[in-house]
Amino acid sequence: MSDVQKNQAGTEVEENEVLRAARESRAQKEAADASEEALKNDGNKRALGWKAAAGIGVGSAAVLAALLFANRSKK
Repeated sequence: MSDVQKNQAGTEVEENEVLRAARESRAQKEAADASEEALKNDGNKRALGWKAAAGIGVGSAAVLAALLFANRSKK
């Protein structure tokens, strides 16, 4: 892709790193949403969305941290 975009007036504007990161983030979000929608329409009732999977991962890390904290030796 080029680093030059056309704005509404039709003149070319050079894309800086902030605009490029925003554009890439938007494209990644659209791809994730499309993938999640494809999973929903796939007929697989057991599929988890990426948000649920992330929540499970964070919860597992919290439980592990609590266990490590509870089992530490107190001096």
